[in-house]
Amino acid sequence: MAEVEAVQLKEEGNRHFQLQDYKAATNSYSQALKLTKDKALLATLYRNRAACGLKTESYVQAASDASRAIDINSSDIKALYRRCQALEHLGKLDQAFKDVQRCATLEPRNQNFQEMLRRLNTSIQEKLRVQFSTDSRVQKMFEILLDENSEADKREKAANNLIVLGREEAGAEKIFQNNGVALLLQLLDTKKPELVLAAVRTLSGMCSGHQARATVILHAVRIDRICSLMAVENEEMSLAVCNLLQAIIDSLSGEDKREHRGKEEALVLDTKKDLKQITSHLLDMLVSKKVSGQGRDQALNLLNKNVPRKDLAIHDNSRTIYVVDNGLRKILKVVGQVPDLPSCLPLTDNTRMLASILINKLYDDLRCDPERDHFRKICEEYITGKFDPQDMDKNLNAIQTVSGILQGPFDLGNQLLGLKGVMEMMVALCGSERETDQLVAVEALIHASTKLSRATFIITNGVSLLKQIYKTTKNEKIKIRTLVGLCKLGSAGGTDYGLRQFAEGSTEKLAKQCRKWLCNMSIDTRTRRWAVEGLAYLTLDADVKDDFVQDVPALQAMFELAKTSDKTILYSVATTLVNCTNSYDVKEVIPELVQLAKFSKQHVPEEHPKDKKDFIDMRVKRLLKAGVISALACMVKADSAILTDQTKELLARVFLALCDNPKDRGTIVAQGGGKALIPLALEGTDVGKVKAAHALAKIAAVSNPDIAFPGERVQERFLADGNDRLKLVVLLCGEDDDKVQNAAAGALAMLTAAHKKLCLKMTQVTTQWLEILQRLCLHDQLSVQHRGLVIAYNLLAADAELAKKLVESELLEILTVVGKQEPDEKKAEVVQTARECLIKCMDYGFIKPVS
Repeated sequence: MAEVEAVQLKEEGNRHFQLQDYKAATNSYSQALKLTKDKALLATLYRNRAACGLKTESYVQAASDASRAIDINSSDIKALYRRCQALEHLGKLDQAFKDVQRCATLEPRNQNFQEMLRRLNTSIQEKLRVQFSTDSRVQKMFEILLDENSEADKREKAANNLIVLGREEAGAEKIFQNNGVALLLQLLDTKKPELVLAAVRTLSGMCSGHQARATVILHAVRIDRICSLMAVENEEMSLAVCNLLQAIIDSLSGEDKREHRGKEEALVLDTKKDLKQITSHLLDMLVSKKVSGQGRDQALNLLNKNVPRKDLAIHDNSRTIYVVDNGLRKILKVVGQVPDLPSCLPLTDNTRMLASILINKLYDDLRCDPERDHFRKICEEYITGKFDPQDMDKNLNAIQTVSGILQGPFDLGNQLLGLKGVMEMMVALCGSERETDQLVAVEALIHASTKLSRATFIITNGVSLLKQIYKTTKNEKIKIRTLVGLCKLGSAGGTDYGLRQFAEGSTEKLAKQCRKWLCNMSIDTRTRRWAVEGLAYLTLDADVKDDFVQDVPALQAMFELAKTSDKTILYSVATTLVNCTNSYDVKEVIPELVQLAKFSKQHVPEEHPKDKKDFIDMRVKRLLKAGVISALACMVKADSAILTDQTKELLARVFLALCDNPKDRGTIVAQGGGKALIPLALEGTDVGKVKAAHALAKIAAVSNPDIAFPGERVQERFLADGNDRLKLVVLLCGEDDDKVQNAAAGALAMLTAAHKKLCLKMTQVTTQWLEILQRLCLHDQLSVQHRGLVIAYNLLAADAELAKKLVESELLEILTVVGKQEPDEKKAEVVQTARECLIKCMDYGFIKPVS
């Protein structure tokens, strides 16, 4: 009875529909739906009610009813077409296109379907053009970022897109022209770390290579605000702001090396005032208690990089003179900080070393004696001004300052040691009951004994004092430093076997104790670093270095320390490795001169038996086995002024010694040594660059360059956590610049082919990945489309679950449409790749071939 009534209500609804009474028709169909369970009738009723929805412009209801009819019969062509019409009105063009595509497949000759296909295709292209046009994208990104109610993932996506856009010249100019600087300032005002970081990185991209834009941004944001952002405790923020300032400095000083055309070329800006203002603020940061240790490090890095001349052939050293006159005392204050005192500024493990390096670079950049005398007088006045019989903390700062200068320009440090009261104060501090005083004094004695002449003085006056402290102190930190002082004095004879300062066996005992402390993980990293410092001196002794390379735990402990954030250890590790591999310069021994020296009873340098080639080769083997290459590769990557040209030269020497045996070169390449050598061959001292180039030549002689240099290390950079390299490549694939898309898609195709993990990571770095991939696979430029299809194949081949996800998306239809095309000469690669993707889907059993 109910079924009969349902049919009658359906007929009644049809009559109302013909009379254009759509509301009554909808009521009739709705009542009929409640009375029947017949699937065919249900499908008809839902389909008819969808038609009413279209007429009354109730498009959401129409799409829902059509979907219910399709759920009952997936080939219901009327329901598919009605849902397509509803979705078009709702703006869901891609879904509407999918429905009409299905209709056209079922009835290929239907002109209505063909016309709808053409119209929707045009609308989709126009929508994409508007959606991806730079102006509207910029506006949309800022709207999302400044709307507090925006979803977190949308904000993240907008922030990342803005950063990518800012790195392109066209995008940066669009942001600039669309009131972007003012909007970015609003982002900075939110004080939300993720938004501030996005704003800073976008500004950084906009400043790169454009002097006029950089000038406007510097004045709009203000240097004091930039420095206050760099002063925060957040390391990521501090580094991002440092990069922004570097981009501004490069653009203002012309260091960006980019060609300027048009308006930019016509502008003549006087940037000296701005550059001086930046330098002045950086110097003020050095002595401010409000600045974090990270912020102070970044300020020192910027000063190290931008103040001294890069080429001494350039006559103008005015930037250095300005810093000496206005900032040397501030730098000396940083060098003289004692971490254990309550008055100490916030520091990191690297801060004082960065300040010592800056003092050294400034001193080396002076052109004449009067300039150097002026520099020395400022240092002397600062140190002597600190001496105060009533205030031991001030005396401590004075000796710590001398200690820091000794780590920089040593000749200047040696002159300062001759100042009245300096050596006496060191000795007095050694005898103090306060452990902090002993700590500072022992470190100063260690740095003072670098030269043989000075070491001889200390051997006469200070060894007994150091031994006394070593025996009496219970503080491990002081004990280790005292031992290093003894190590340093014990190695004053260098590699000369016949010129030893201590008794037979003493250096081996000292080295054994250093190795023991090095392996003691309960001791803090900063203190264990001093154990490496001791070995850097003691390994000049062949017995010591031979024992050291056989102690695998000690070697690996040193390598792990070299990989930590404390970069002050780099030079000590590099020196130790140079000693172990005998890669230091050795003077050629001329037999006639040896005979002459013996005859005149002069000292003749002696070679230790364990410094012969077979012993050196054995040590190299042991170092390689212990993992020295990974440590060296990590050291080369250190983005800090502490990685000096001298340290780079030491690393190049070690690499050359390790490459000596052709059989070892494969191991070096496999562990990333080839890649690590490239920057050493490009930057550093002339000797270092030659040594690194020599090592590269040895590797290239027996290795495939594709494997030796780009290889595994590149993939690891994209796989590593904590970086946006892969995200950037994926987002660049979605740009509307064909050249950028082509290059980015090519890179992504190679990366996903090289490593399965990169395929999985690609799906996690951004929520847009699938949309971007589909756009690539539908691209009208064949080269881009081919790259997109290769990426799709790599993802399908990488993982079954990932393949299933792709098959369930619209990508399958795209692959089907492309794969069904007749392959002419131009499209052959594209069609073949699409077919290979479909075959891979068949292999998984996700789709079946149609006979």
